[in-house]
Amino acid sequence: MTGQVSRLPWVGVRPRALGAWWMVLAAAAFALMGVCVKLGASRHGPFEILFWRTLLGALVLSGLMALRGQSPRTPHLGAHAKRALIGYASMGMLFYALASLPLSTAITLNYTSSLFFVLLCVAKLGDRPSAALLGALALGFSGVIVLLQPSFSSGLWWPTLIGLGSGVCAGFAVFQVRELGQLGEPAWRTVFWFFWIASGVGALLLALGPGFSAPDEASLTALAGVAVSGLAGQLCMTRAYREGRRFAVASLAYLTVVFSALLGFVLWGEPLGASSVAAMAMVIASGVLAARLSR
Repeated sequence: MTGQVSRLPWVGVRPRALGAWWMVLAAAAFALMGVCVKLGASRHGPFEILFWRTLLGALVLSGLMALRGQSPRTPHLGAHAKRALIGYASMGMLFYALASLPLSTAITLNYTSSLFFVLLCVAKLGDRPSAALLGALALGFSGVIVLLQPSFSSGLWWPTLIGLGSGVCAGFAVFQVRELGQLGEPAWRTVFWFFWIASGVGALLLALGPGFSAPDEASLTALAGVAVSGLAGQLCMTRAYREGRRFAVASLAYLTVVFSALLGFVLWGEPLGASSVAAMAMVIASGVLAARLSR
């Protein structure tokens, strides 16, 4: 019916709401990817792990596309290249920050991406989010800060700026993902081009720099986990920004931090005090509020 949003008959869920659930799945997948990165870090450097993440993911996705008869041909190759290069720059800067700053500080700086995404939507699309919606986004970011408790040192201003740059570039990258969705590009094609272009850039940088180290059995399993979970997360995130309410999706991206904290507690006994539980509640409340306010 004109002017109304229909529900999906087999599940009774509005299509826009499914976009939010895709981001929940993406957050869980990216948290699992972080676990696999940690397991593989004893043998491989961060940029090498990034290379294997994109290359193995590209190979798996290419195989699935071939089985389903899906073509990577696109009239928007320039837009795909722009998204891939910005996304790779974001990940490269994040890994630099991770090597130079406390983990919590680097992750917090990277998660400013949702705020920069909102600013881009305001500047380029003319969006005018309500004060309540902006408050929900701020609540989520505040929860991230409370949970991670970042610390900033005056002697680390350059890595701090690089870490903030990773958040800026990530905001631009997800904005470009949204634009590709508006152009009619399916999630799998967007991820296909991102992975292959990023793999080419990564191979070039490693050839000019530290080179490659052969994986052993344990690290190969970790690298495969990085690739599969990273691929799943990328596909779900791309679909979320393509189909969902963009501000609700941006707020739900903070759930990656919550899932990561829970996995750290389960797998390595990393402590979760009362403040951590309260922070996770703030992040979850932020996502729920943003989803409701974005209807």
